[in-house]
Amino acid sequence: MTAAPFHPDKLVTLPGLFRARVAATPDQVAYRQFDEARGEWVAFTWAEVAAQVARWQAALTKEGLVPGDRVAVMLKNCVEWVIFDQAALGLGLVTVPLYLDDRPENAAYILDHSDARLLLVEGKFQLKKLAEIAGSAHCLERIVSLVAPENGLGDWSSRFVVAADWLDAAAGTAVPDRHLTPDLLVSLVYTSGTTGRPKGVMLTHDNILWNAFYASQCADFGPDETFLSFLPLSHTLERTGGYYLPMLLGGEVVYARSIAQLAKDLLEIRPTVLVSVPRIYERVHTRILDSLEKKGLAARLLFRLAVWVGWRRFQRGQGRAWWTPEQLLWPLLDKLVAGSVTEKLGGRLKLAISGGAALCPEIARVFIGLGVPIFQGYGLTESSPVVTVNRPDSNVPSSIGQALPGVEVKIGENDELLTRSRCLMRGYWKNEEATRAMIDDEGWLHTGDQARVDAEGHYTIIGRIKDIIVLNNGEKVPPSDMESAILLDPLFEQVMVVGEGKPYLAAVTILNDEHWQAFAASHHIDPSPASLKDPKVMKALMHRIAHHLKHFPGYAQVRRLHPELTPWTVDDGLLTPTLKVKRNQVQDRYRAAIEAMYAELARS
Repeated sequence: MTAAPFHPDKLVTLPGLFRARVAATPDQVAYRQFDEARGEWVAFTWAEVAAQVARWQAALTKEGLVPGDRVAVMLKNCVEWVIFDQAALGLGLVTVPLYLDDRPENAAYILDHSDARLLLVEGKFQLKKLAEIAGSAHCLERIVSLVAPENGLGDWSSRFVVAADWLDAAAGTAVPDRHLTPDLLVSLVYTSGTTGRPKGVMLTHDNILWNAFYASQCADFGPDETFLSFLPLSHTLERTGGYYLPMLLGGEVVYARSIAQLAKDLLEIRPTVLVSVPRIYERVHTRILDSLEKKGLAARLLFRLAVWVGWRRFQRGQGRAWWTPEQLLWPLLDKLVAGSVTEKLGGRLKLAISGGAALCPEIARVFIGLGVPIFQGYGLTESSPVVTVNRPDSNVPSSIGQALPGVEVKIGENDELLTRSRCLMRGYWKNEEATRAMIDDEGWLHTGDQARVDAEGHYTIIGRIKDIIVLNNGEKVPPSDMESAILLDPLFEQVMVVGEGKPYLAAVTILNDEHWQAFAASHHIDPSPASLKDPKVMKALMHRIAHHLKHFPGYAQVRRLHPELTPWTVDDGLLTPTLKVKRNQVQDRYRAAIEAMYAELARS
């Protein structure tokens, strides 16, 4: 594997990494983003970014901020996110990232709990939320917005300033030279959490810098990689893998316009590296299946043949299968089928990293069979975040891969996955009890995930200790595996399996509106929500679920179903900002419906 050109021992801190990169390649393009006003992509060199960092440092200095103060950022992915972060870190400040679409009460809690003194916002997306956010954050002294407000600001207008004016007013301010050490706190990252209040993960320069370095050793990265950034920078996977790692390598980062325009951006940018959560690959997979449904049987059979032959080629390349004659068909299948998929992803993709949640093995098999190089990994915010990842020369798609160099991993009691390295957090902000519960006296972080490991060191997640459903007969069911299987059906947009302490499993599901309309038409029923209670509809939905769960044990079958059409969202509190289902909140929201399903089971 190709080693990164810089070593953490010489860089010492993240600002040290930034200075080294600027010095090494000042005229190289560092970032690109789309300028809506000009209607074009705009490039920024490392020297230009460094000049802007100096301006922002002057403004932060003028605010009277001192090392250790927390400053928050609530922006979409853009070069200003990086500039603000680098300016803050160079002054010894601690960055607190917030999700752009987070609920106001959650953002207010984080600002208040972290004692943030300054908040940077994009502006137009948050101005309606700011009154609620700012009113609850007792330490917040300044709100800086990239854009000017169109309407009044209310009683917090004295704290508000537009970035351009703020930067101009600070021109000429002397910026102190701060001595930074690798053990200093660099960020408070609040885990979204599927239960309870988010906890502030304390990460140091050492944690993140070494994690990026270890990750750089897991593939043959070159100095000319192009990263397409769309996973929020407030997500630690994107921050380490899509911001600090490219800086270490000297790669270019391009900020996608939006998820809605991602398909167009892939064609225009032609990235070599993608870092994503499984949901993006699931959406692309659904679109592929939808397009196949509109074609004839011959096209569907050709697609399946391409996936099968491509998978055999992949297995042979990994040393897990022999050459077989049908592989001679690959050039033709690539031209007729696979090539069209890889071209829609830009045609240059070398690494498609999937992390943040489990990627369905069947979806991974389809993409890899079509020549899309997907590599699943695993990590936690508390580990900066990457712990394991598959490698190009050792890829088991159903696994989360092998431990990063420099990262220890082992299976502990109750099959729990444990990890230890210099990447582990200092602890949880203002929460020593939670820290002690997470990291034991020997320095092992307890992930809460259950895993197994093969002879080559590939780890596979087999369940979640706290998410296991225990039926009243003692059978234990990991619901995530069943949910992933059901979600292979594009009719089901979201699903949560329930049944703790019950005799059978049931499920609450959200149907995809487009597929529901087609389903209703094919069954000659009215597509209104009232039809979801039609016994004929319920029977057909249950049949589809049973088909996807046919390989699961008899006790791991869904016996009742509650379908709806209104999706769960971050705004309604049922999803985390990383789009994970908040199981407790969904259970509370649908408590009456769940009880009704079990009452119906008792009567039958």
